[in-house]
Amino acid sequence: MSRFPLYRSRRFRRTESLRSLVRETRLSAEGLVLPLFVMPGTGVRENVASMPGVDRTSVDELVRDGEAALQAGVRAVLLFGIPSKKDERGSGAYAEDGIVQQAVRRLTEEVPELVVITDLCLCEYMSHGHCGVLEDGEVLNDPTLELLARTAVSQARAGADVIAPSDMMDGRVGAIRAALDEAGFTELPILSYAAKFASAFYGPFRDAADSSPTSGDRRGYQMDAANADEALREVFLDLEEGADAVMVKPALPYLDVIQKVKEETGYPVAAYHVSGEYAAIMAAHEKGWLDADACLLEIFLALRRAGADIVISYGARRLARSLRQGPG
Repeated sequence: MSRFPLYRSRRFRRTESLRSLVRETRLSAEGLVLPLFVMPGTGVRENVASMPGVDRTSVDELVRDGEAALQAGVRAVLLFGIPSKKDERGSGAYAEDGIVQQAVRRLTEEVPELVVITDLCLCEYMSHGHCGVLEDGEVLNDPTLELLARTAVSQARAGADVIAPSDMMDGRVGAIRAALDEAGFTELPILSYAAKFASAFYGPFRDAADSSPTSGDRRGYQMDAANADEALREVFLDLEEGADAVMVKPALPYLDVIQKVKEETGYPVAAYHVSGEYAAIMAAHEKGWLDADACLLEIFLALRRAGADIVISYGARRLARSLRQGPG
């Protein structure tokens, strides 16, 4: 009997071929989604200073980014709109000629292989920056549902492949599902931001989407970071109301929630690697402190290992390229 154990873990670590043979979690660009920001104009491309490599673009430039994403191996995009005008009813969100509606029509026409997911929220379109109707400093839940449902139908008519409500109003999935069904979109899936936490990691996104609240914050409707059990309740409520897939946002601080949601539901689970998480890596990369590609791959692996089927990341194209290139 040897002094060493009969099983030696290092035997399958000696070469990449051996490591890949016993690899438990495998990565594919097919599960990646690239967020894109669209704004009015033609030939517009504005870099988001707090998110290196991320731009706000006009619809024509957005189509180019969609084509580039598809060529890189990313098959889905998530659209956020930046309207030319805002008001207290968020009318730009559900306008038939709204900026997202324009983008959806162009993308589905010119890049039909791409899955187009539309973020459904009112914050970018509201003059006060909150995700719903505001009255005396309070975001009103039920009046907001009507506007969300109206927006969902408008996005569906434009040709969206998936509707993704991110507002965190109670009952929104049920209202949206009912409106879509009534309008004849019974086959259109809903990817719900079911467990969206009030997070410190959203700052760069708000720069990009011009969606910071003019007063107060969103803690009255987004989740408390301390509550994992409540996250499960939110998830089950959305599934009962008709959600076809659910999302946890942000990603890395909530790996435990991702794992619980996947284990408890068995439904498709998305993890949103949000702007602040991405920006931190890119800032360190620019300083020479971290390798962004290696870090993004490790994060993708961690999210898949935790149970995420879909990973939304601003680094999706970099990830897809890294996966194509292989180790090293």
